[in-house]
This record gives sequence, C-alpha cells and structure tokens, in this order.
Amino acid sequence: QVQLVVSGGGLVQAGGSLRLSCVASGTTIFSMYGVSWYRQAPGKQREFVAQTTRDRTTTYADSAKGRFTISRDNAKNTVYLQMNSLKPEDTAVYVCRMVRPGFDYWGQGTQVTVSS
Repeated sequence: QVQLVVSGGGLVQAGGSLRLSCVASGTTIFSMYGVSWYRQAPGKQREFVAQTTRDRTTTYADSAKGRFTISRDNAKNTVYLQMNSLKPEDTAVYVCRMVRPGFDYWGQGTQVTVSS
C-alpha cells in the first residue's frame, strides 16, 4: 500500500525558510511518478504550488516562482519543497500528491504558519 508522509511544517517569521519533505513508502517505482505540492489556506480552495515530473521537469505557481524550489531524491523516495522568503500569505496546510497513469496518491498535510 502506497503511503506519503509529509513533514517539515511549522511556525516561521516572514522572510524565513522551511523545507518540506514528502516520503513515499510501499512502492519500488517512485521514480516513475510525478509529484506535486498543493496548499490550502483557511477558507480558500486548494491550490497548486509546484510539481516535479519523472524526468525532473519542474513547474511552479506564480506565487512560488523565485522563492520555492521543488526537488526529488529517488534513492530516498522523497520530494522536497524548499521555501524561502516566506510571506504571511504562504500560511496554509501543505500536502503532496504522487501521480502516474492510473494511480493517484495524496499525503496528509503539514501546517505552515508564517507570522508577520
């Protein structure tokens, strides 16, 4: 059974940094998956943040460009989201998603709170 475990959230002051991790278990073909980060702020819809494909092509939401970096370590079945220059509007629950044709898995969320 595939599971995604997310960690790394917390409370940080504006301008600070956090690194989120999404670790997959229960699969031996992690490298075949595209992995994305999403976030959901209170009272708002879930929104896309960043994605890394199986060939490591990356895509970012406009709000994340220049501040966030998504990367993957297939040997560790892990995708990271390095978040720099955090703003109060980045406050949200962050979740990861792992997808390949016919398969779609979501991890649990981690709270990121950015104080002004």
